[in-house]
Amino acid sequence: MAEYEACALGIRATINFRVKLLKVYRDLALVIHQLKGEWETRDQKLIPYQAYIKELMELFDDISFHHIPREENQVADALATMSSMFKIGFHRDLSCIDIKCHIKPAHCCLIEEEEDGKPWNFYIKRYIKDNEYLPEASDNDKRTLQRLAASFLLSGDVLYKRNHDMVLLRCVNANKAEQILLEVHEGSFGTHANGHAMDRKILRVGYY
Repeated sequence: MAEYEACALGIRATINFRVKLLKVYRDLALVIHQLKGEWETRDQKLIPYQAYIKELMELFDDISFHHIPREENQVADALATMSSMFKIGFHRDLSCIDIKCHIKPAHCCLIEEEEDGKPWNFYIKRYIKDNEYLPEASDNDKRTLQRLAASFLLSGDVLYKRNHDMVLLRCVNANKAEQILLEVHEGSFGTHANGHAMDRKILRVGYY
């Protein structure tokens, strides 16, 4: 339904600009093939959306629908994410946006290795297993580690974090976290999340 609404809004915007020849590109094959009449629309909730767009189609001299694979639509996804976060000034002054391309996804560039070569959870595991602190740890550091460790569970050599709904999240190091993010977000499974959502994933990159 959201994809149909976005498609309808885009078409209506072109009508306001008196566009008569239009090519519509979407990365969701379902919407495109249904609007082209190649796939049957069985979901009763989608039929009114399809009928509305077909009414809009009558206002064009020529309109066509084309499917573009999600992995080829990354720039549009990035611009959509930026537009959801961009604020226009009081006088509608638009700032210049400098766009740079990375060889690999930006969220992977933000994953940092542990400075001392030890995994981020090394001292938590050591405290839970052997009740040991850093030699230079202050009383405040010890209390902080105690509170932090209370939400973790060590099973053998595998560390888990208890989620708020008591689901156990397996803890991994930076290298494994980067591998997981690449597997989840690359190719056809590219993210549609906005910047804030991705930031939360990056901050929790040690949990799986």
